[in-house]
Amino acid sequence: MRYFNLYIYFIKFAFSKAMEFRVDFFFRVLMDLVFYIIQFGFFNILYLHTDILGGWNLEQMKIFIASFIFVDAFNMTFFANNSWQLPISINKGELDYYLTKPIASFFVLGLREIAANSFINLIFATCLLIFILVQSSLSFSLLSISIFILLLINGAFLYYMTFLVFLLPVFWSGSSRGFADVFFAAEKIFQRPDGIFTYYIRRFFLFILPFSAMASMPTRYLFEENKLIIFTQILGASLFIYALVWFIWSKALKNYTSASS
Repeated sequence: MRYFNLYIYFIKFAFSKAMEFRVDFFFRVLMDLVFYIIQFGFFNILYLHTDILGGWNLEQMKIFIASFIFVDAFNMTFFANNSWQLPISINKGELDYYLTKPIASFFVLGLREIAANSFINLIFATCLLIFILVQSSLSFSLLSISIFILLLINGAFLYYMTFLVFLLPVFWSGSSRGFADVFFAAEKIFQRPDGIFTYYIRRFFLFILPFSAMASMPTRYLFEENKLIIFTQILGASLFIYALVWFIWSKALKNYTSASS
């Protein structure tokens, strides 16, 4: 309950802070809406030249597009600001302050910043996803849709944790960004259906850099019969990254020598 109450405080503070910068608030909303329109426009242009892309027709692809938009909006709302701020906090020595508190340092540093201005876009992305699912001619069970939504939420957290794998080396490198540029060079993979890649590339982006497990595989969970196998693959890929981040974080804290050293 202590952690839950603290997180509720984070949310309240985020919204009160967002209202003080209303221009930034509405600009973030507009920027994300333009991004969503571009994504649908891009894939619609592709389907003018083909009926199937990565094994999916246009109707299936629309569900995938709405899925990665939801993942992106969820990540931007709850995780993105924390990942951008983390290397700065480490380099400035602000980690010293949190290590002395009677609460897990990763919880505060990793979850305290909530982008209230992106929350509006999360609502929009959620409504868009529901609308596309409802108007689809494909039939899905309530259980499948429920698990699908949970897999997408996991996908947003998985995106964040995968990003941390590239950020946490800042403990050793002393750089302001870690290997963030390498991550951003590859992260667009999660906005593409995994069916467009060859078998070994698909395996790589599922089990090594699990971008496919963020939106593509959860969408595949809706369409394909082998749901248990897909669910197990997503779970395995997620647990691997979560364990890796925990391992790196533990090693990093032992390596951390504070700002005064």
